[in-house]
Amino acid sequence: MKKVLLILIFLPATLVLHGQEIAVLKYKGGGDWYGNPTSLPNLIKFCNENLSTSIDPDPETVEPGSIDIFQYPFVHMTGHGNVFFTEKDAENLRNYLMSGGFLHIDDNYGMNEFVRRELKKVFPEKELVELPTDHPIFSSAYPFHEGLPKIHEHDRKRPQAFGIFEKDRLICLFTYESDLGDGWENEQVHNDPPEVRLKALQMGANIIKYAFQN
Repeated sequence: MKKVLLILIFLPATLVLHGQEIAVLKYKGGGDWYGNPTSLPNLIKFCNENLSTSIDPDPETVEPGSIDIFQYPFVHMTGHGNVFFTEKDAENLRNYLMSGGFLHIDDNYGMNEFVRRELKKVFPEKELVELPTDHPIFSSAYPFHEGLPKIHEHDRKRPQAFGIFEKDRLICLFTYESDLGDGWENEQVHNDPPEVRLKALQMGANIIKYAFQN
């Protein structure tokens, strides 16, 4: 008669308490994908404390061509310079977004032309369209009646939120001339006043909530 060995597995408390994970996109092209290292951890902390989310406090890193990307309902991308997607990256990103994933691209300054070029590889048939101020992402948790807030000044341009949609679902958000990520960083990094950092974190929380619920 065979003996059955019963193994009890005790999960670490962190895994039990933090049931959701989000990731930073490590892209090719030489741009600083690793910019604003304190941004996402601070946004996660804000969401967990104010939206009752249970996101792991330590965001993961994922590459656009990796199958691991499908583990994360929300992927964040930022930087200042060049972005490059291979054909494999573009196909994998497309499959990820079409199957329910969400990509937030926050221009830390200097990404615009490269992001638009590379997104055409992912969705050659789709266009980035500006979101109207009454889009639900501007009110999912905190009201932003005028749309995307201005966090940092670069070229005296107004902040704009662009999106790619699959039917009515926003699957990719590109925040431009706002610099939300700088506002999420530790206070001493940019010395932003508390009210500016709060606006950035609240808008970030809106994005997280919208992505998780849609």
